[in-house]
Amino acid sequence: MHETSGGLTPFDLAAMLVVASALLGTINHHWFKLPHVIGLTVMGAVAALGLLVANAFIPGVTLDDTVARLLNEMNFTDTLLDGMLSFLLFAGALHVNLDRLRADWVPVLLLSTVGVIISTLIVGLAMWGVGSLLALPILPIWYFVFGALIAPTDPVSVLGVLKEENVPESLQATVAGESLFNDGVGIVVFVILLGAALTGQDFALTEGARLFVMEAGGGVLIGLVAGYMGYRAMRSMDEYALEVTISLAVVMGGYALCSWLHVSGPLAMAVAGLLIGNHGVTYAMSDMTRDYVIKFWEVVDELLNSVLFLLIGLEMIVLVTGWNHAWLALAAIPITLGARAAAVTISTRVVPAARPKAEGAWGVLWWGGLRGGISIALVLSLPAGETRDLLIAATFAAVLFSVLVQRATLGRFIERSDTIPHGNGAPESLQ
Repeated sequence: MHETSGGLTPFDLAAMLVVASALLGTINHHWFKLPHVIGLTVMGAVAALGLLVANAFIPGVTLDDTVARLLNEMNFTDTLLDGMLSFLLFAGALHVNLDRLRADWVPVLLLSTVGVIISTLIVGLAMWGVGSLLALPILPIWYFVFGALIAPTDPVSVLGVLKEENVPESLQATVAGESLFNDGVGIVVFVILLGAALTGQDFALTEGARLFVMEAGGGVLIGLVAGYMGYRAMRSMDEYALEVTISLAVVMGGYALCSWLHVSGPLAMAVAGLLIGNHGVTYAMSDMTRDYVIKFWEVVDELLNSVLFLLIGLEMIVLVTGWNHAWLALAAIPITLGARAAAVTISTRVVPAARPKAEGAWGVLWWGGLRGGISIALVLSLPAGETRDLLIAATFAAVLFSVLVQRATLGRFIERSDTIPHGNGAPESLQ
């Protein structure tokens, strides 16, 4: 098995992450009792800061260099985008009600396409203005690259809060559907803008639109084909172990095919997960098989998210600090919040059919638009240099604010809004 320069194999690195996630998760469960996602992010960040302090004040200690080297050798970007993301999106899509999603397809479509583009443009323009005031050595196109990488939202921790707070299912479906599809759309926009930034060519709107249609359309098509093949195979048998294996084959084989064809793997996995989670669960599985498949993917989802948010905390070690980094990072927080507000407003209020039916939906869609590991992975994929260092600082600020502030206060935010039915009113799905 291939070894890293430190003598560790990929299995060793994976084992270390899983053990650390289990250990820190257990400590958080028994002592700190923070929400799981917040607890692992905070503890990973504290561990990273502890290593930096030890390195600064204890002679001969270079633990932070060791951890940074291991994270670099593991290649967080490839690990997430080419590995974890396919499993996470498929697992998330399994639990989305397709009938409910069909009923609210207009806001989901607009939020995950128009919303992403609006957010990218607003963030890019605003960050360009801040960068100009600070006289930063960043070409304008890179601010729009940042806008694209920070646009995708993360449904992992939001959906749990929405269920706990008894939010109407139509709003849950809108949040879940947007998050599933705007990941894929955001990555496609990011890849297109990054290509323009790296080549130094002027961005052509028509060429960008053509690439977008090819990558996004190809991903949706591959997802439909892979999901349907998995569904037909599952329907032909009643063997729960084999059917779990088939679901794995859909994810791994489908994502590998998308990479080979240069189409959007995230969109493909979202579509395949919707198909398997609805038609597959309803028409192709016995009760026992359904129970095994759903629980298997719940475990995969929980494990990968534990590792992901621990990595987000630990990746603070690579953060470069300086006054320019600090100012740009601080500016990124209100800018991303403002861009999200504009994107939600335009996507849900301009077109009458796109207006969510649940009361207080605008506030939940705005404050619940958290950023997560995808944004971190995308910014770490940028070429080394001062531009990358500055954008890393801005991305970490926006993501950590999302996880530590927005996620921590979302439940209270919902309780104070009109989103939850009052009195004897039942949730929308039961009325």
